[in-house]
Amino acid sequence: MTSVRSGSFRQHSRSYLDDEILIKKLLLSHDPDRRRLNSETLLSVVENIMFYATTSEEPVSDEPVNANLKSNIGNIELIESPEPLVHTIYKIAHEMLCKCPGKGDLHTRTMALFDLLGSHRWDAKVALAIAAFATSYGEFSLIMQLRPHIPLAVSVANLKQLPSNMSMLKPQSKALRLLFKTMVDLTKCIIEFESLPVVHVGLEIDNLAAIKSEIYVTAYWIIRSTLVCSSQITSLMAMKPEQVQSNITTAVWELLSLEYMLSNIYSHLRPLVDAFCRQREVQLHQKLVNLFKKSHIDNQDVLWMLLALKDDLPLKDGSTQEKLGVSELKSKVVLLLISKPDLLPLEQLFFLVNQTYDHPHREKVEGSYAIIWVPISFSEVWTAAEEKRFNFLSNSMPFYSVRQPWSLNSSVINFMKQEWSYRGEAIMVVLDPEGTITSSNALDMIFIWGSRAYPFSLSRENELWDGEQWTMQLITNGIHPILTQLVEEGRNICLYGSENLDWIREFNAKMKDIKDAGMQLEMIYVGKNNPDEHIKQILSFINGEIQSNLLSFTKIELFWLRLESMRRSKSRLGNNASTESTDHVLAEVLALLHNNDVNGWTVFGKGLSTDIVRVQGDEIIRCSNLFRQWGENVARLEFIDALRTVLEPPLVEGPCDHTQVVPYSEGLRQGDIVCHKCKRLMKKFTIYE
Repeated sequence: MTSVRSGSFRQHSRSYLDDEILIKKLLLSHDPDRRRLNSETLLSVVENIMFYATTSEEPVSDEPVNANLKSNIGNIELIESPEPLVHTIYKIAHEMLCKCPGKGDLHTRTMALFDLLGSHRWDAKVALAIAAFATSYGEFSLIMQLRPHIPLAVSVANLKQLPSNMSMLKPQSKALRLLFKTMVDLTKCIIEFESLPVVHVGLEIDNLAAIKSEIYVTAYWIIRSTLVCSSQITSLMAMKPEQVQSNITTAVWELLSLEYMLSNIYSHLRPLVDAFCRQREVQLHQKLVNLFKKSHIDNQDVLWMLLALKDDLPLKDGSTQEKLGVSELKSKVVLLLISKPDLLPLEQLFFLVNQTYDHPHREKVEGSYAIIWVPISFSEVWTAAEEKRFNFLSNSMPFYSVRQPWSLNSSVINFMKQEWSYRGEAIMVVLDPEGTITSSNALDMIFIWGSRAYPFSLSRENELWDGEQWTMQLITNGIHPILTQLVEEGRNICLYGSENLDWIREFNAKMKDIKDAGMQLEMIYVGKNNPDEHIKQILSFINGEIQSNLLSFTKIELFWLRLESMRRSKSRLGNNASTESTDHVLAEVLALLHNNDVNGWTVFGKGLSTDIVRVQGDEIIRCSNLFRQWGENVARLEFIDALRTVLEPPLVEGPCDHTQVVPYSEGLRQGDIVCHKCKRLMKKFTIYE
């Protein structure tokens, strides 16, 4: 890292005290407590105030305000402060304006402000001081701008004895604008430096003490400059009209001299802070990597590093809006849902909530895990639209979220992108109660099994697949409560998909004949993978003309989402060299996802049975014709067995003497059986032994 050259500020402070003495005095006044301020957001508000105050000297218009104005400015607050932010700013502004320049030299007044700001961090000191000046100057500027147009402004300006000629103040306004910009640039340097509590994290930064000294002196000159600017406002109110012109010349010279001096400070400080940030970024990234290689007694160190570097209460409960610390997550499995600020498509978001908070298995693991939404913007600065979207979603969801995601440390965000492969698609990283990563992405697991997947680890995912078979329950679970009930009741279910409306008409007509003959069969249209507007039109036709479909377009999307989750989960695990040829479930999933038959396809299943039959569009029409030949006997058939038998070609033509003995068992269904050789109904006889 670039070495710090001490003494660069000596020329600026030698008229008052040596830098070392000045720093000691500054540190004596510095006694920060637990109060925290989002200095960066406050500074952005101040920039907007000064933008209008120093540039809007034209008549007032009806045009909308600057689009750069942050949407969340109403939420700026001093956390854990005994007084509201507005009271703090008012007290500072009062100290600036009500102490006349003649009552104490500028250095003494500056140190009095440091005493007033003693409980705040260095970035908050300068941000609050600049905000106090900006509110006073903004009020002054607003009166001057409205004076030619509004009688009220005229009366207030007269009462305050403000100059009547605004054009005389243009040189002073220009000089003030230049000085203010430099003050803001320096403040941003301090905010960047203070953004990470280096001591608590334990990073070893080259020349850290020397950089801190530079920060202290810079803060001194920024706050001293706010006093100079405020004094000029006070002086304008005390001047007689004939004094205005000569005094403005002196004021402009004073402002430009300060701007020149602060610019020199900035040219020296900016490279030091940049080098510090680069070194800090590298070290913090490595510290995070090392942190996940170690074992811990709980998850607190890991969660603090990830979420609480800048905020002791980094979380928000979406249900209660309560601010929470990471201590709330102790002894819990933590699922970090990392995504864009718009989270997930709404249908996926509702499905996620249903699978985790409304799932029947939820009660068995209540309080054992917590979902934390960590939204990440891919732009350097969060947009107003992103903040609005985040605030709406985070206040609507039942899980936790990072309260101010725009304040997340850049090193943490880069760590998630590099080490956890976050590329913009939502992922869910699982940490066990000791802070160890047990799954790099449990989102698919949740879409498949919901809360049953607890504790959402890779080993649990393998365990669930080991006990899973290709059943109608696996295919449809969680999509629709009525469909789940039909599966549990053991009903015959037909899932079918096609983009061919003629085939859909013919298929439904033939299935209606079979159902009219007495066969119980539930017909469910599921469209195709990646359903589009054409599927919406077909669904509208089915609902209107056939009136036989249970699933809405959104539910159809969820059906395919589950299948995609199964494919991704199987592919990610890759256990036992699982391939399409060796894994029956994977083969069936891929067959549905990649089915491009123009006439569609069907899947028949019953309850929890593993006897599932998948039939392509043309073949099922042929089978349905054979079913019709069986007439009234269809109602007594085991439908899936009969269908599978029909799909196979007859082994004999003409008369058949095949005999099949079915041993008696309690609860045996007294139905007809199809001969698997000739595909005809078999006569039934009872044999007694």
